[in-house]
Amino acid sequence: MAEAVCAHCHGTGWKISVSEGVSSAEPCECRGEARSKALLANAGIPVNYTAASIDNFVLPRDNPAGRAAMADVVLTVRTYLREYPVLDRPGLLFIGSPGTGKTHLAVAALRHLIQRGFEGLFFDYQNLLDQIRSGYDKGSGIIDREAYRTALDAEILLLDDLGAHRVTDWVEDTVTSIITYRCNHRKPLIATTNLRDPEAGDRRGSGLDADIHSKFFLEERIGMRARSRLFEMCRIVRMPQVEDYRIRRRQ
Repeated sequence: MAEAVCAHCHGTGWKISVSEGVSSAEPCECRGEARSKALLANAGIPVNYTAASIDNFVLPRDNPAGRAAMADVVLTVRTYLREYPVLDRPGLLFIGSPGTGKTHLAVAALRHLIQRGFEGLFFDYQNLLDQIRSGYDKGSGIIDREAYRTALDAEILLLDDLGAHRVTDWVEDTVTSIITYRCNHRKPLIATTNLRDPEAGDRRGSGLDADIHSKFFLEERIGMRARSRLFEMCRIVRMPQVEDYRIRRRQ
């Protein structure tokens, strides 16, 4: 299907107006729309979340307490977006169990900011580490810096499932380097994690059948320095315990 041509500028990107016999040109609104579309197309957002927005986030239906708590979470995200970029803490960190809707809200926030003209990139945490590691030459100690520099320099970086990788010295050093750089340069980071943290009111789980969410604290998976920087630069969004968001959305 052919792409529709703007009726105002006829595809030129400029609107011509005549006043008192003098012609002038000004940028057409469609230029901003075209830029937003291009930024969204290049943001790396997974197909399942390309339509994610704050407006289509589904609140719990049969859990009044959960619905109220989740409504407060949505309000926190809306407030962040309204105030952006004039913020004391330029980032967002969503903490909560799997299936609570963290990724939907994180991507919704990213998409909203991109539509306002900011540049942003989505990375699955483990995939980003795999890309950086694949370019690492152990013999020379040199890193193919493309993925690494992208994580450092992106105007807004979204890291999904932060800490979903067993901790090694290399992982800790790499994550600390990325988060510290972004913190020091006030580059926004939006992140989600299934891991627990005491400042979010969490206590360590117990038992051999404990899942990763209850078994580990965030600090244990990304390191103390990275965790400290993360809390310094991000507004913390604690997700309430509610039914699985993927199921809720299909109902």
